[in-house]
Amino acid sequence: MYDELNKLDELSRRKFIQYSAKALLGVGLSASTTPLWASQTIKKPTARNVIYIYLSGGMSHIDTFDPKSSWKDQGPVQTIDTNVAGIQISEYLPSLAQRMDKIAIIRSMNSTQGAHEPGNYFMHTSYAQRGTIKHPGLGAWLNSMSGKTNSTLPGNVRIGGSNNATGGAGFLDSKYEPLHLGSPDEGLPYVDRHQSVDEAELQERLALAQMMDLSFHKKYPSKQVRAYGDVYEQAIKLMNSKDLAAFDLSQEPKLTRDVYGDSRFGKSCLLARRLVEHGVRFVELTLGGWDTHNDNHDQVAGLTSPLDQSVSALLDDLHYRGLLDETLVVIGTEFGRSPEINSNAGRNHHPSAFSCVLAGGGIKGGQVYGSTDASGHSVADNGVSVPDFNATIAYALGLPIDKVVHSPSGRPFRVADKGRPITALF
Repeated sequence: MYDELNKLDELSRRKFIQYSAKALLGVGLSASTTPLWASQTIKKPTARNVIYIYLSGGMSHIDTFDPKSSWKDQGPVQTIDTNVAGIQISEYLPSLAQRMDKIAIIRSMNSTQGAHEPGNYFMHTSYAQRGTIKHPGLGAWLNSMSGKTNSTLPGNVRIGGSNNATGGAGFLDSKYEPLHLGSPDEGLPYVDRHQSVDEAELQERLALAQMMDLSFHKKYPSKQVRAYGDVYEQAIKLMNSKDLAAFDLSQEPKLTRDVYGDSRFGKSCLLARRLVEHGVRFVELTLGGWDTHNDNHDQVAGLTSPLDQSVSALLDDLHYRGLLDETLVVIGTEFGRSPEINSNAGRNHHPSAFSCVLAGGGIKGGQVYGSTDASGHSVADNGVSVPDFNATIAYALGLPIDKVVHSPSGRPFRVADKGRPITALF
């Protein structure tokens, strides 16, 4: 059996381990508390946690955070003042406009990737997509280098989106793979004992598994076999943890749930706050639908409504609970949209210039970094590459951005490739 297990590729081994855990105990794989490079940080972190809001599809920058009132194809959206003098954003974001003092907008983002799959991959990993290797995402880097803060909950969670999305463990150990939650209001799956198995029978199964594991581990002391056994230990901890309540949105007061909104995205933002509050260090959530090749203005108006409401609620809630200073809130997307309107009243892919947002976690709010030209077509000054953006997140977390880590095949990689952090934002 060991030879067969060893022949599996990393993804197959991971799926085998997860399936085996669910079959016996009904839980998924969670991460280890042991960091790989805990002592290698380059600075004192300004952030402990990250809530990464990913706007999948490519958000139109000139309809949101970088409006161009004099541009011929700006469309019906108007610019509005924020609570910071001299900074204006789209009228579609009135609540965020009143929280501009907590927000830093980067208007000079640019990417080398103009298609969705490679663009998503690049944004999540800082590396171009290759068929020969999978690169780790920031959540995996964080937990491998800095460790977990809650010994029973996973350190890396993805809410919504695809289970096969980029930004996973990559070539790092599979224990750093994010736990994927398909829906924010379904809770954590596979943690309850099956109704057909009583407590006594469960304990018998655990005892049998431990006995078999002990013998098997002695005979085959490999990394893959150890990972297989670790699943059961983590699963038992998870089943008995009081922190499982973090996944239960029904424990929130109705008023709080109403403030976040009843949309799937609003619930995801609320769940992200609860997870961070319970020690989950990296949470990614997705608001899709931004690929507005058709009817851009109507689509953006609809998408920005939950974005504005729920992110504003998240910032207020984190601030009220004293968590905003230690939690970096990120709004990212794979590229922008063309300033020109196409024949379908839409905007096409535009990697040459777009906007991203940072708040909390040591970021100095009330500022705009970089700019685009009068149409929003090109970066005018202080260009920020995707690796630079990710290096800025890593810098806030105190990760060693110059540390070279070798893949199993011996190839050298860094957290954000050659990206350099934008220290002016702090």
